[in-house]
Amino acid sequence: TTDCIFCQIADKKIPANIIYEDDLVIAFDDLQPKAPVHKLIIPRQHIATLNDLTPDNSQLIGHMTLVAAQLARELEVDASGYRVLLNCNKDGGQVVFHIHMHLLGGRSLTWPPG
Repeated sequence: TTDCIFCQIADKKIPANIIYEDDLVIAFDDLQPKAPVHKLIIPRQHIATLNDLTPDNSQLIGHMTLVAAQLARELEVDASGYRVLLNCNKDGGQVVFHIHMHLLGGRSLTWPPG
């Protein structure tokens, strides 16, 4: 949608440090990193929350996960470990209502997260 910041990043109307893109997804640096490696992987298609996914989105979510694993290898956090996280709605920590996968690594991550 036109007022969605992630849609605007995907459409290259707002600058971001893009580290990966293909026909389905785009990945870029989180502006408020919570770890030395903190990237966001978003679908180009606007989907507000995980609750809005349909079975037709199965391939997309799988692709996002594979991109996260590829980026973890490229960013050299695959061996030490990393976290892939999707937040859903306000109480789940979602701030931007366009689904996005966080890739976090580069330090020891605690559990529970907060």
